[in-house]
Amino acid sequence: MSLFAIRDFRRLFSAQIIALLGTGLATVALGLLAYDLAGPDAGAVLATALTIKMLMYVLIAPVAAAYAGRLPRRLFLTLLDVVRAMVVLALPFVTEVWHVYVLIGLLQAASAAFTPTFQAVIPDIVAEEADYTRALSASQVAYTMESLLSPVLAAVALTFMSFNWLFVGTSVGFVISAALVLSTRIPDVAPSGRASVWRRATSGMRLFFRTPRLRGVMALNLVVAASGAIVVVSTVNYVRDQLGGTQADVAWMLAASGGGTLLIALALPRILDRTPERTVMMAGAAVLVGAVLAAVAMATGGVASWLATVSIWVFIGGGMAMIVTPTGRVIRGSAAKQDLPAAFAAQFSLSHLAWLVTYPIAGWIGTVSGMTVAWSILAVLAIAGAVAAPLFWPRAQTPAAEVGMLARTAVDGTAVQR
Repeated sequence: MSLFAIRDFRRLFSAQIIALLGTGLATVALGLLAYDLAGPDAGAVLATALTIKMLMYVLIAPVAAAYAGRLPRRLFLTLLDVVRAMVVLALPFVTEVWHVYVLIGLLQAASAAFTPTFQAVIPDIVAEEADYTRALSASQVAYTMESLLSPVLAAVALTFMSFNWLFVGTSVGFVISAALVLSTRIPDVAPSGRASVWRRATSGMRLFFRTPRLRGVMALNLVVAASGAIVVVSTVNYVRDQLGGTQADVAWMLAASGGGTLLIALALPRILDRTPERTVMMAGAAVLVGAVLAAVAMATGGVASWLATVSIWVFIGGGMAMIVTPTGRVIRGSAAKQDLPAAFAAQFSLSHLAWLVTYPIAGWIGTVSGMTVAWSILAVLAIAGAVAAPLFWPRAQTPAAEVGMLARTAVDGTAVQR
């Protein structure tokens, strides 16, 4: 409770939750908009839109993180929320597929700049190390809850309104988020001028590539993206075309995956108290590989089943939580406090780079060659990531050993022994 006694963190966290719920509503609405515009080709349209999103995240997030400490951050975050509100409000009025692509590019460019800037603000507001750890955990819980609550809210809303109104709700959420950010006291950081933009932008990447545990996380990102792409991209077409479901059924199926995520996320804190992160995350990779293989078998059999689909979607959600939730702890144990914003920005970009690969496979190949082919390719990628992860992250490589033997290179070029 001491964490939420901090006024400025409480307001920022509230802004994050509201913006996340709005984003979740927009994700559901975007899939239905793609189906409305393209019908059977909705998977390809959605995959293209999501590929644009991932491209923005990969390219813009590290640069935004490099400048995060050099900008008037409160006004910058507020402006980004306003931009997102305006773009989302325009989506219900699109009549062409290319309109969707342009607006999604603008929306996700703003989101890619918002996230690392937001993460860089938290250490300046939450001074105590214990509270900062809890702040990171609270942020992860917020992302987990969004994956469950947004589809449920969308499903309820879609029973009595058009999906276009979900975009309106998203826009209102961003406006409220902007107001909360504007009411928060966020200190600006004076520029040091000690390092180039390129060095600051790539410092987190360098940390990932030279740290065994973080190289393992990169491989696990591929497992998450390969399995998650089936849920995010293929749900709308599979539910509408194969299962004969309604718009609300699409949202409920997404909620099933979010429910699996939530159940595991609630159980993980106690498990992680007595089980190493590596063990939990490798088990999560095994769950995801099994779920993807089950999805391939279901598609190959050609018999669409509500029970089988829901079960697979729940396992995919749970397996993703087993990898994603402990990732923050792994990163926190691998970087000095001053390097955490860069490290989290690197994970943000690298994880979305994996999604940049898997979204087109699920959407474009799924549209052209069928879901069986697309899901089979994704299964191969999931297996590759699950096999590579323990090789990159040896069991004997404990966090203490890494910290003792790795030399961290700070963004200003000074070597610091950790």
